[in-house]
Amino acid sequence: MESQRNLLIIGLLFVSFLIYQQWQKDYGPQPEVITATNTVNATPAGAHPDVPASATSSDDSDLTQATSAGQLITVTTDVLKLKISSQGGDVVSGELLAYPIEEESSEPFVLLEEDANFTYIAQSGLIGRDGPDASANGRPIYQVSSSNFELAEGEDQVVVAMTYQDQAGNQFTKSFTLKRGSYDVDVTYEVTNNSEQALNLQLYGQLKQTEKEHKSSMVMPVYRGGAYSSDSTRYSKYKIKDMQKANLNVTTTGGWVAMMQHYFVTAWLPDENSTNQLYSNANNGFVFMGYKAPAHTVAPGQSEQLSSSLWVGPKLQEQMAEAAKHLDLTVDYGWLWFIAQPLSKLLKFFHSFVGNWGIAIILITFTVKGIMYPLTKAQYTSMAKMRLLQPKMAALREKYGDDRQKMSQGMMELYKKEKVNPLGGCFPILLQMPIFIALYWSLMESVELRHAPFFGWITDLSVQDPYYILPVLMGVSMFFIQKMSPTTVADPMQAKIMQFMPVIFTVFFLWFPAGLVLYWLMSNVVTLIQQTLIYRNLEKKGLHKR
Repeated sequence: MESQRNLLIIGLLFVSFLIYQQWQKDYGPQPEVITATNTVNATPAGAHPDVPASATSSDDSDLTQATSAGQLITVTTDVLKLKISSQGGDVVSGELLAYPIEEESSEPFVLLEEDANFTYIAQSGLIGRDGPDASANGRPIYQVSSSNFELAEGEDQVVVAMTYQDQAGNQFTKSFTLKRGSYDVDVTYEVTNNSEQALNLQLYGQLKQTEKEHKSSMVMPVYRGGAYSSDSTRYSKYKIKDMQKANLNVTTTGGWVAMMQHYFVTAWLPDENSTNQLYSNANNGFVFMGYKAPAHTVAPGQSEQLSSSLWVGPKLQEQMAEAAKHLDLTVDYGWLWFIAQPLSKLLKFFHSFVGNWGIAIILITFTVKGIMYPLTKAQYTSMAKMRLLQPKMAALREKYGDDRQKMSQGMMELYKKEKVNPLGGCFPILLQMPIFIALYWSLMESVELRHAPFFGWITDLSVQDPYYILPVLMGVSMFFIQKMSPTTVADPMQAKIMQFMPVIFTVFFLWFPAGLVLYWLMSNVVTLIQQTLIYRNLEKKGLHKR
């Protein structure tokens, strides 16, 4: 029965962990807003939030934003379909062609969008004294050679070039470069100064989203909100309610800003060698996460390039790590990331051979349980030795009665004499808990499991079993583990609670993603096999009696 108590410990710790995570999301202490000196000024009163003010401009005029006034340019690759407004060059729609919105659907998942109910777009432009996006006349209307661009067969990239000329004759070309198989979009400005005075410009990029909190369940505590990285903070979330309370203001070399949700992320990635200001804002029902590059001067008769990149896509760790430093940390494994990352890589390694994520989960379960086998063996051996001491423990209780001090001394002497560690049965369980939690987050955060089938009725490992077969099988496996364990609990109430444990866990797991339930089920199956082998060995040594 000790093994059942250990299962109860695992369950209670795990549920407590989920409750704590959800409480932290809703009521936990908020991160301190970092403010820096000598940074670019915040948006002045009266300026439109879609166009951040520059350090050099004192213009407080109402800078308007009317995406609908511009022409929509569609650009399509093998993995992305973006719609870019010719007014300002904002990305107002982003479809992920390799990720359907629903299982077996022909419609792609829409990451960026702008309609009457919800806005989530990627904006960028040039501000500063001479920036076209800081003009009192509103944001520039770019000219484009076509309204439709498509990556042709045999080509590696497609370029969308948009041009604008101001009243002084200065030429601005904003180019979007999309590469085959990539979600990393290069955004480049080429500025030609045709005037007689130097141009003062500042590049910015920001993500605009409807000011709305997204709730998640205890079983699926997924995050939706902002995040950033700086030279002093590798990765930090910045929730929507944080943006509502205070503006982020961080000066950093490189860095990035992002808006995250389950499986997907959009991020602005400025030049990693420049000193950038990362900021947030909340205004008029919208929240913003953005960056401003340093002010740049273009001499008369000269041309300069200013560039950054935009990630629009799934949380693919390897590709994101290549796109920007620490961007892969948006695959949020929590504080056990150093365990979860290797487990995730091992899971992908198995999948590369078997081609089925369900089988890969089974293989990683066997691997983890195999590595933990010495601890499991030590656990059951310690439990067996403790059972052998029960008669002597009863004799001590009868001898010392209610004298707890002498009883404790007698127990410690008995443990020392018999070379038994009373914590030997629980310590291995505590060591296994971080591995289980890390694997839980690995499975939760793996976009590869989204819409990934196993076999039969399990057509999506990222959602609950539609017929609840896996949770029921998991409960049955717990029942057999319970039956295999010797009954040493004298308290009838505790014995009844233990008998209901399989039922309680089955009900709890009904809403878990099928991939996680599959892992727990296979873990129980391996436990049954290991338990059988260990008990047989202990019976030969006379340490185990049912």
